[in-house]
Amino acid sequence: MTKSGISRRRMLCSASAGGLLVATASGAIRTARAQSARKTFVLVSGSFCGGWIWRRVADRLEQGGHKVFAPSLTGLGERSHLLTKDVNLDTHIADVVNLIQWESLENVRLVAWSYAGFVCSGALENIGDRVSSVVWLDAFIPADGQRVADFAADGVRKSIQAALDKGEAGVRGLTKISTAAIVAEPDRAFAESKATPHPVGTYLQQIKVSGALQKVSKKTYIRLPKFPQPAFDKALADCKSDKSWTAFELPDVGHMAMLDAPERVSELILQAA
Repeated sequence: MTKSGISRRRMLCSASAGGLLVATASGAIRTARAQSARKTFVLVSGSFCGGWIWRRVADRLEQGGHKVFAPSLTGLGERSHLLTKDVNLDTHIADVVNLIQWESLENVRLVAWSYAGFVCSGALENIGDRVSSVVWLDAFIPADGQRVADFAADGVRKSIQAALDKGEAGVRGLTKISTAAIVAEPDRAFAESKATPHPVGTYLQQIKVSGALQKVSKKTYIRLPKFPQPAFDKALADCKSDKSWTAFELPDVGHMAMLDAPERVSELILQAA
């Protein structure tokens, strides 16, 4: 073979390798851009808590250039002055639906924590076409006709009955947190100071769902097993056996993971987006 032939072969190989490197680099750049592209998140809180509980996670997402909404549902957090006996599950579902509609949000990444699994499952029946992915963080996945009260622990059931007996609009809870299953010790006083009574009507109303949650193309379930709740254990098992879901466990943090481990929760939410 002539030297010119060898040179041509080397040139062709070099060009081919260079093209491969360019293609690989271009793919990596596209992936990085997709991951860093601005996204819209709606973070919905659980019982006794308002949007305040998401502040550490919201700050991290916003620092990454993302748009974040963390609404306080009616009667909770800074909207606790709106607590009445008329507030029910439909009210909280409307809170989420109206936020997304009035803010003209599209391609939403919806995150539900705990009780909000009921709220967001109901909301998806109305705004499912505006949601591109969901994250259920230690949250209920209800079936049609179920009530939150059906899954309540004994202490919460007693509080629900006490509120009904006294004619009160709200269920009292989180007045004293003494377990790492809920939140680590450094944040207990903070969580106690922010918690408010939860609208009793939201626990008693049956949910109406037809499967809109399952129609979302990208779904992630995160279980926090320190917190004992059989319904969450079942949800995790169901999601692990369903290829349309991605499932994770964070075994070393409490139920208020957004306080215990905001960095890890933020990373998982972004990964799921």
